[in-house]
Amino acid sequence: MPSLNVLVVDDEPALRQILAAAVIKAGYSVEQANGVKQAATMLSRGDFDVALCDIKMPDGNGIELVRNCRAAGIETTFIMVTGFASIETAVEALQAGASDYITKPVRYEEVAHRLSQIDALRGLREENKALRKVVSDSSPKLYRFTSPGMLEVERLAGKVAPTDCTVLITGESGTGKGVVARLINDQSKRRTGPFLQVNCSAVPEHLLESEFFGHTKGAFTGADHARKGLFLQANGGTLFLDEIGELPLHMQTKLLHMVEDKEVRALGSEQVRHVDTRIIAATNADLVNLVKEGKFREDLYFRLSMFQIQIPPLNERQTDMPGLIRFLLHNLCPSGLGTMEIDPLAEEVLLAHRWPGNVRELENVITRACILAEDNRISVADLPATIIQTNLPKTLAGAAIGSNGSLRDQMRKLELEILQRAIEGAGGDRKLAAQKLGIGLSSLYRKFDEFQPDALSSGDAAPVHPS
Repeated sequence: MPSLNVLVVDDEPALRQILAAAVIKAGYSVEQANGVKQAATMLSRGDFDVALCDIKMPDGNGIELVRNCRAAGIETTFIMVTGFASIETAVEALQAGASDYITKPVRYEEVAHRLSQIDALRGLREENKALRKVVSDSSPKLYRFTSPGMLEVERLAGKVAPTDCTVLITGESGTGKGVVARLINDQSKRRTGPFLQVNCSAVPEHLLESEFFGHTKGAFTGADHARKGLFLQANGGTLFLDEIGELPLHMQTKLLHMVEDKEVRALGSEQVRHVDTRIIAATNADLVNLVKEGKFREDLYFRLSMFQIQIPPLNERQTDMPGLIRFLLHNLCPSGLGTMEIDPLAEEVLLAHRWPGNVRELENVITRACILAEDNRISVADLPATIIQTNLPKTLAGAAIGSNGSLRDQMRKLELEILQRAIEGAGGDRKLAAQKLGIGLSSLYRKFDEFQPDALSSGDAAPVHPS
């Protein structure tokens, strides 16, 4: 967790100094306010985690300050400091929204103890958020790859995961850079912390600094409340910066400073905050060329590419395809559709496709096919026409597909012809034909009944093996 940012509010300079020194000794950052009015102005920025606040001051009452802050939506935790210890005062402070109180004379040990309790509680809240996200995350687990290229990606991810090293993931669009980034995080000591992802090209340029570093209330027009930036939100975890090559030069400079110094400063604030956020970046652009063209900082490139992982395109991972298709069928089909199967010919068409859109394109095709499939079985007719036309074996396509009838009708004719050829090739043994086609005998009968109800009893049908 980053260092708590503490505001000491007291009209007595000596007591302010004592409290400030105690806060610094405890390892936290501190600012001071000499009364209620100055404190109200400073607290309105929204970047203080804790306020150590006197109750009786010449220009106002600390308890009233708490009430006003709570009414304004300021989430600063208040610890009241009073020389007028009484049950009534304590109850009034807690009812106003304070978390605790301490009495004068103030002891360092007590201040440090109260602040450490708040820091620990804040850490538990962040961990609970992360754990709830993990429990509720319904995304499928990572497919266990078999291709040499992806096995190397998994090996590199496992090597770098336990470290805090910055990682740069490169590869074509849709290859799964985000999946690899999450794999690294899930194998790291940060796996219970936040994992935040931002597409650098999707954030408007004028909002980038606020998005990354946060802002105080009133920092710019429309900033009606304080906001933590992504670096602070991801503190203790990982921030995944996708499409890092799209980041403007002025933001590259600020990112470099954060990566090197682990410090951020919100817009409108003079307070520098320490963060413990791991950076994983990804791009489908050639950053080396962007550096040569002056569009990407060379020093930032070297910082980010300390450990680089290149993901191969899907058309170079053919051994992954059969298992990946079934993995996606199991995990991507919309709920309520049941378990899906795929016909051998449809799978053959998918395996023959070049997949220029990589895994993302395959996911879209599988999801669409699941919706269109009948009887929970994907056929060639359920695939996009462009994929069928490009990849359907020409010998089969020429034999069965003409210009008449819908695409589904023509695909059914093609499948029927394949079934008949298989039975002929098996000498009429339907069970053997089904085995060669990779389908069950019941599926073979069902398809004949569906496509041509009298096919197995008519004279046009393939001969039937006596067994």
